[in-house]
Amino acid sequence: MAAVAAAGFTGSRMPTYTISQLARTFGLSRSALLHYDRIGLLRASQRTMAGYRIYSQKDRDRLAQICLYRDAGLSLADVRHLLAAQERPDVKILEKRLRAIGEQILNLRNQQRILTAMLTKMASGPYEPVIDKTLWVKMLAAAGMDEAAMARWHAEFEQLAPAAHYALLRQLGIPEREARQIQAWARRAPAPSSKER
Repeated sequence: MAAVAAAGFTGSRMPTYTISQLARTFGLSRSALLHYDRIGLLRASQRTMAGYRIYSQKDRDRLAQICLYRDAGLSLADVRHLLAAQERPDVKILEKRLRAIGEQILNLRNQQRILTAMLTKMASGPYEPVIDKTLWVKMLAAAGMDEAAMARWHAEFEQLAPAAHYALLRQLGIPEREARQIQAWARRAPAPSSKER
């Protein structure tokens, strides 16, 4: 059916979708879908008599695949290439993206170490308090550290520099008694392995 009066169902009872429906379903803007149309990545299968785009189930499935690739961080050029070779997708594109993510993770971990060292130095030096315990924990979590990683961090800090560890805890506004308890707990925690350092 070359043109239909409205979105919903065609004569073959296959579902159809308007551009607004697809945009809402996939959390995209209408302008993103219009851009995909302009570059030939996703074209509507049909138009209404008034010229409105109508998307088929196949179009919707294609958009779902596009969104999956985009969520993986692939460029539109890479997405186009993968969609063009659906039967034999080019795994090199995915491998390249995976390597790039690995490099980004390494860079982020390096930044995390630098920031931690800077904050530790600030906390143990003659500086006014800049952060409290709650903000510190949020920062470490945002940097990708879970509770186990934070525990290892405390254990290593206590092992390498107990006085600086105590100073940091106090700088974070932790009362003396609680700071001493954290130090005692950190001393009992297993030391990080050489692989974790």
